[in-house]
Amino acid sequence: MAKRAIPLVDLSQFVDGDEQQRKDFVAALGKAFHEIGFVGVINHGIPKKLIEDFYAASKAFFALPEAVKKKYEVPGLAGQRGYTSFGKEHAKHSNVGDLKEFFQIGQEVGDNELPPEDYPPNVKVDEAPEFLELGIKLYRAFEKAGAQLLKAIAIHLELPEDYFEDKIHLGNSILRAIHYPPITQEPESAIRAEQHEDINLITLLVGASAGGLQVLTMDNEWLDVVPEKDEIVINVGDMLQRLTNNYLKSTTHRVVNPPREEWHKPRLSIPFFLHPRSEMDLSCLPQCVSEERPLAYEPITAGQYLDERLREIGLKK
Repeated sequence: MAKRAIPLVDLSQFVDGDEQQRKDFVAALGKAFHEIGFVGVINHGIPKKLIEDFYAASKAFFALPEAVKKKYEVPGLAGQRGYTSFGKEHAKHSNVGDLKEFFQIGQEVGDNELPPEDYPPNVKVDEAPEFLELGIKLYRAFEKAGAQLLKAIAIHLELPEDYFEDKIHLGNSILRAIHYPPITQEPESAIRAEQHEDINLITLLVGASAGGLQVLTMDNEWLDVVPEKDEIVINVGDMLQRLTNNYLKSTTHRVVNPPREEWHKPRLSIPFFLHPRSEMDLSCLPQCVSEERPLAYEPITAGQYLDERLREIGLKK
């Protein structure tokens, strides 16, 4: 069996384990996030059937005619809800659009809970009514698993266990269904998704329908990440890297094109980008600043940071 590119942890050890198991989990997660920024997680509590049903609904949505999908593209929302058509998003160092289209589902807030401009309504697809419904259920399951992982990270950073709790309650997280269509001609230079780092605190990715995900190690080597059965892949985003003054690593990753003989195969992937609320202060934690690790970033809020990055990747004008 090929050697794993990223470590594997068992979330049930933290959620249901005794003191020693929890300690071991925190140490393993902290080490993985510090050294490579990526980890595989089993027993994450996200129901398998829900994942499969949402996959099927996503597939049905992306199979709709282009003109129908475009009805669900909302101008002025920087792709934060609904459909974003093929080739619109690019990595921040590149001007060539990635070979993908996607659909985004965001936080649902009750009336008068929070300012509506931070939480535009989700987009319901008339032709695939269960798509949004299943998406919201999956969103909640991801939020739950993500909150547990952030508790472990808080402990690792010597913060109170509930440090992230109020910051992610009704956070601006995004569930994204990404479709990489079959490749029909020699691509200009773009690969399915050019190398990039994620913007958010952590990303939870449920196994893609085809390979292609690669991470860049500290030795500057690209490794294939091949999730095993029922495993989700978690990585550190730039907000968490910034908060920890580069102690936890937001690792560069990409999705490469398959070998030519598999160009006809589409790829579907479902990441959940766990974001805090816009007002979260991302100033570096004092315990992460030292002589060896001098302060690397100016203070900024999560909302300001997200705004800056959406412009860099071409979603916001």
